[in-house]
Amino acid sequence: MKALYDRIMQDGRCLDGGILKVDRFINHQMDPYLMKQVAVEFIRRFADSGANKIVTIEASGIAPAIMLGYLLELPVVFAKKKKPSTMGEFLVTQIRSFTKQREYTLVVSRDYLTSEDKVLFIDDFLAYGNAGLGIVDLCRQAGAEIVGMGFIIEKEFQQGRKLLIDAGIRHIESLAIVESLEGNKIKLKD
Repeated sequence: MKALYDRIMQDGRCLDGGILKVDRFINHQMDPYLMKQVAVEFIRRFADSGANKIVTIEASGIAPAIMLGYLLELPVVFAKKKKPSTMGEFLVTQIRSFTKQREYTLVVSRDYLTSEDKVLFIDDFLAYGNAGLGIVDLCRQAGAEIVGMGFIIEKEFQQGRKLLIDAGIRHIESLAIVESLEGNKIKLKD
């Protein structure tokens, strides 16, 4: 996706430790036009998935998931990192955040993730695959089927795709794939 590649090269920044900062256009300040382009590309790539629900994790996955949900006219559910006091029965799992270097509890109400759901998971990054594995666990608890996982950016060198494939995910799409951040230089896959 050329527009995304161009934007990563123009506005993305590397930090030590394999971190790619895209907070100028994806996960702090957002570019709605780019989010629409991202959603349209996900629609193209998951056209035959049969999804009836989009799931993401707060907070960075919400913008692309909402845009996709709007265009597909599908509900969007985001897993919360803290259980609200008003939530009744819920599903729960633990994940580790690579960026924040800490554990998170993810919760989703049983009302919004059920065995009737064919889930398309959307997130900003695929790195080590921890967020995706958390969604796999929540969907298994609910009896929901994951029909695909879409990521705006994949850091290929961190092997998350392999973990998701090993967990049974067969349709994974990444709109931009980072081969390397060595020397704090962004190298994207052609």
